[in-house]
Amino acid sequence: MPVSPARAAAFDILLRVERESSYAVDLLHSSAYAKLSPADHALATELTMGVLRWRSLLDHYVAAASSQPLAKLDFEVLLSLRLGLYQFLWLRRVPIRAALNESVDLVKRARKTSAAAFVNAVLRKLSAAFPSREAGFTPGPDLPPALRFAHPDWLVARWTSAFGETATTAICQHDQTHPGTSLRVRNSKAAQTLAESFRRANISFQAGCILSSALRIESGNLNSLPVAARGTVAIQDEGSQLVAALAGRAINILDCCAAPGGKTLALLDSNPASCAIAVEVHPHRARLLRKLLSTVANCVHVIAADACQLPLQATFDTVLADVPCSGTGTLARNPEIKWRLQPADLLDLQARQMQIAAAAMQRVASGGRLVYSTCSLEKEENENVIEQALAANRGFRLLDCTGALDELRAEGELVWKGAPLTRGPYLRTLPGIHPCDGFFAALLQKT
Repeated sequence: MPVSPARAAAFDILLRVERESSYAVDLLHSSAYAKLSPADHALATELTMGVLRWRSLLDHYVAAASSQPLAKLDFEVLLSLRLGLYQFLWLRRVPIRAALNESVDLVKRARKTSAAAFVNAVLRKLSAAFPSREAGFTPGPDLPPALRFAHPDWLVARWTSAFGETATTAICQHDQTHPGTSLRVRNSKAAQTLAESFRRANISFQAGCILSSALRIESGNLNSLPVAARGTVAIQDEGSQLVAALAGRAINILDCCAAPGGKTLALLDSNPASCAIAVEVHPHRARLLRKLLSTVANCVHVIAADACQLPLQATFDTVLADVPCSGTGTLARNPEIKWRLQPADLLDLQARQMQIAAAAMQRVASGGRLVYSTCSLEKEENENVIEQALAANRGFRLLDCTGALDELRAEGELVWKGAPLTRGPYLRTLPGIHPCDGFFAALLQKT
């Protein structure tokens, strides 16, 4: 029998994630899978993201049941075992027989027919090892924390050192969940009619947890909104919205690493009289950025250029450097990152971040501000970059983000009343501690 479309899609996507360093979210939303039924697309997403989130724990159990070391298995064989076991453990509505048989068929589909009997035997052994599915599966507390939460040992160790055991547990637990969808309402007039549009489209939502201009989707499909209503909101994590809000009032804006454009759009929406230059190094992403920013009335110019060598002479009162980073604050959305990232990568990233920060500082007008941000939890990419940048350029001073947050609270925009949003003078959100992805931001002012 042919493999179900959802399982075939998940298998193919996971294969590309491994071999091409692609991102699962991008592939799931690509045109290649647009024709999947809503149910098949939902299952493909569940399988793909679930296997990526729980990879090391799945491999731990597969290794215990396998007569062969995992390192000797063809990747297609290991992948079919991961998919089968994930369904055994977490998808209680999927019959064991269906998960097992389709995993065997996936191996045959991948032209690894000689391994079909092996996959069948290993999965039968695993199904017997986890017979009870009624109460759901929870990894045993006897496992080491990194394995129990399916994170690399080195990452858990460094977070424990930086944030403490309790916070690290919260971060890891959050990374294993399905992250929600947050929206930014693009203007106050839209908010007046949006609730009715949502009601008609059977979309339920609640108010933002951090910002008053945010909404959090509880259920429903945003594609069912009328086109006009869709244009009044932007999908954006509340932590990302908060970084953009830190910039405050702006007249002329430079965004050094603008794509995909969420923060650029937020800055322009909140400063309708401003003008902006948005820089993006990749031409194809710059084209998508132009399309996104065409929805604003502001004067905007998109440039395809390297932020390390900005082709500009002008200075700006607001410069945003949302630099390329490891992305360890977004592992719930991009779980493949934790399996690719190595400790040495952090210093490689830091070197480029330093170059971008230095170039961005040259473009800040006297009295103007630089907002430096990442979606990383790592000190090398955050505090260390700022400390080195300030040491190399004495014409800047570090502002305490508490002041900008107090202004947002006074304006009624910041509504969060939970754990502090700062760590020293910096903005710092932690997944599992704050209701958003992990973000870092620093405010630098040119004296």
